[in-house]
Amino acid sequence: MSNLEIGIWSFPVLLLLIFLRIPIGLAMLAVGVLGSYMINGSFLMIFGQLKNQTYGTFSSYSLSIVPLFLLMGQFARLGGMSTALFKAAETWLGHRRGGVAMAAVGACAGFGSICGSSLATAATMGQVALPELKRYGFSGPLATGTLAAGGTLGILIPPSVVLVIYAILTEQNIAKLFVAAVVPGILAALGYMLAISIYVRIRPNSAGTRERVPYAERFRALLAVWPVLAVFLLVVGGIYMGIFTPTEAAAVGAAGTGLIALVNGGLTWSTLKSSILDTANSTGMIFLIILGAAIYNGFLALSQLPQEAALYVTEQGLSPWLILSIILLLYLIFGCVMDSLSMILLTVPIFFPIVIGLDFGLSPEEFALWFGILVLIVVEVGLITPPVGMNLFVINSMAPDVPLSQTYRGVFPFVATDLLRVVILALFPFITLGLVRWLY
Repeated sequence: MSNLEIGIWSFPVLLLLIFLRIPIGLAMLAVGVLGSYMINGSFLMIFGQLKNQTYGTFSSYSLSIVPLFLLMGQFARLGGMSTALFKAAETWLGHRRGGVAMAAVGACAGFGSICGSSLATAATMGQVALPELKRYGFSGPLATGTLAAGGTLGILIPPSVVLVIYAILTEQNIAKLFVAAVVPGILAALGYMLAISIYVRIRPNSAGTRERVPYAERFRALLAVWPVLAVFLLVVGGIYMGIFTPTEAAAVGAAGTGLIALVNGGLTWSTLKSSILDTANSTGMIFLIILGAAIYNGFLALSQLPQEAALYVTEQGLSPWLILSIILLLYLIFGCVMDSLSMILLTVPIFFPIVIGLDFGLSPEEFALWFGILVLIVVEVGLITPPVGMNLFVINSMAPDVPLSQTYRGVFPFVATDLLRVVILALFPFITLGLVRWLY
């Protein structure tokens, strides 16, 4: 068996291990080690690679941004920011048809601006908004579907852990990627609200409304979210103005949200310990996936699969738009069985060399930014598509009275808006790149 054939056969073996419920990081690590052994015929080089790769991964300055953003999300939850965001959005939108669900989406968008994790956004906002949605008569499918979809805004609206990983893999500027994600993130939130508006008109009995709130109370609720705005401006504004590097900004943001949580009484020795342990657990899981992907991608490089794939696609003379469409379709398929971070780490080293040489009328840097946002959106869709939509499981676990099949049904309108957004952003790159060009 040739090295190339070994590389090709590694994919079905990896998918089989994933179906057998072996953790994705461990599965990639095992396949990468075994594949490297089949090519080299010796474990000595592999052990040396494991030693160097492990140290290089876990001591990376760039990756230190990941636990800091996760910790910032933990402190934001303790500081009551999620509750304040939802209450503010609810006072302004709750009296409209489907307004409480729209408020949940708006709160998810706001919380996503200070939390780089989709699962953390879904879990936090689910605790806050799900009881209110039930209180005002929202059906199980609409309530759980809204929160599962809203949680995906956590990785699209900057700061985003997944965007940081993509930037490291493709050697792109993290700050520019964050800028490129702003407008698509806003469009995502508006698209979800539009989906809710259409849904409640087709199914009037699926949602209720709350009483209209006086403007004085609305503005008081709006003032209560100033910590969120302050942290966002401090972190993201500091990056864009060149005051902080992204890693420094994450540290400042974590310290700022921790101080707010302390002042609000949410941060005690007990909750501090719990937050640090939760952050460590999440970071350990992410870093294991990163390590497994690094070993697996090193094996793929030895097999020459990425290089041969790029050469093969180039020689076929296919339209760049057809190649891009096929890649995005593959991401949608992968999203049905894999989590977002695993997809990015596994596929970007293979797909990026294929597409970077294609002519879309953009500079290599602009193409990398645009492609990254498109990939992020289709990866985001994977978080809410069966059978392995992680956000669906997170939200459904909080609503034991709602069958998982109903949650699947409730999320379909949001998936439709995601797919429509992918088409629009693909056809009009300026929507993604316009703010980057203006600022840089």
